[in-house]
Amino acid sequence: MGYSVTMGVYYKPSDAWAGDFIPFHWDGKYHLFYLKDYRDEERHGRGMSWYHVTTSDFLEYEDHGEAISHGDETDQDLYAFTGCVFEKDRLFHIFYTGHNPLDNGKPDQAIMHAKSQDLVSWEKDQRFVIWADEDIYEPDDWRDPFVFWNQEAEQYWMLIAARVNKGPESRRGCIGLATSENLEDWEVRGPFWSPDLYYIHECPDLFEWDGTWYLIYSTFTERQVTHYRMSRDLSGPWTAPRNDTFDGRSFYAAKTAGNGERRFIFGWNPTKEGRIDEGAWQWGGNLVVHEVLRDESDSLSVRIPDSVRERFGDDLPLSPETKLGDWKMLDSKVVCEETDGFSLISLSETPPTCLFSTTVSWKPGTRGLGIMVRYDHESGSNYQARIEPQNSRIVYDRWPRPGDQAFMIERPLDVREGRPLRIDLILEETIVEIYADEKVALSSRAYDETQGELCLFVSEGEATFENLQLKRD
Repeated sequence: MGYSVTMGVYYKPSDAWAGDFIPFHWDGKYHLFYLKDYRDEERHGRGMSWYHVTTSDFLEYEDHGEAISHGDETDQDLYAFTGCVFEKDRLFHIFYTGHNPLDNGKPDQAIMHAKSQDLVSWEKDQRFVIWADEDIYEPDDWRDPFVFWNQEAEQYWMLIAARVNKGPESRRGCIGLATSENLEDWEVRGPFWSPDLYYIHECPDLFEWDGTWYLIYSTFTERQVTHYRMSRDLSGPWTAPRNDTFDGRSFYAAKTAGNGERRFIFGWNPTKEGRIDEGAWQWGGNLVVHEVLRDESDSLSVRIPDSVRERFGDDLPLSPETKLGDWKMLDSKVVCEETDGFSLISLSETPPTCLFSTTVSWKPGTRGLGIMVRYDHESGSNYQARIEPQNSRIVYDRWPRPGDQAFMIERPLDVREGRPLRIDLILEETIVEIYADEKVALSSRAYDETQGELCLFVSEGEATFENLQLKRD
């Protein structure tokens, strides 16, 4: 049995950081396997293992501890890296990556296997290993297996993050393929998809929704992000929607799972080195879960899971105070009438953990508007979620920026004139999660500024903010 853990909004193990969540829904619960990184090789030694928690609401977790332990320096799975969970006849299978970068005369990566009767106690299959076919693929990039039953082919198919062994160095990334009749014996075949786009397609994931297949993968060359493609047939073509991502730079290696009624996508928001805004992004961080939606064009979008929104209960009082420009305060809305400058209104101090929501609308020609948190009136420092109507995007930014550094992260946003948009901003200590129009998510971090005011702003235009709500955890 595991033990219960009541976390904040965004899960991480108490003694380490987490990455590459592998979700599996079974018997009313989401089983979340993940890679645990202590970031302390001197104390914990080399290697990385799989760990396991379960949840039904993405807020409270039961911790089942280590699921698959990594091997020693002579074993292929010195690092037990990402894979998948699959069930057949109530026997559970984990297919995972065995990674050993030491010079032991073998390729760095291979596909390995473990079995379980209960999803908690796992036994490695010591005889099982799948190597890349070096006539087709590069041997050292062969990871992140994803297994599914192909009804049309009447076979089990395994998608693998791989690289073909020919072509431009930076464009050899593909999704490799192996097939099986019994989950034990596998034949390595040519690529499932090889579009000559990226260095590699990490953490592939696949699901079907009302006749459309969705192929999920993550990249780190063109930009670090999780993409998806769509097809009516497993043989392709795999086409990109207008917006082919779920989030921005701070949501990676995302994979999906559903309960038959709803589907969610599980990624991680990375920390920054030195716990400062200028620090380099690190591998691993906190779990972030978005609910996946599907629109009339079959494209996917995301929103806050209901359970996460409902976590924030009590309303906190707002005390609007104009700082710059001209504002009118009318019941539950504030209106900015400034047309050629910058306008700012303070609503409250920024709580350490909170959910702030508002519905915004603006006049044509408005250049920017949004929410600031941890604003300091003397220095002007703040973090902000900024809508730029003329650029059809939402930006997470900080101010002032050092030197000529560009803004931090952006996402495309449908900003048709005359249509109000809802913005939700969740803040939990250093974690920032922004949702726009209940379709677009934007994850990031906020380290340097730890306190200040919660504000609304408008830049060169006119806007109305309605339905203002500030809720605490």
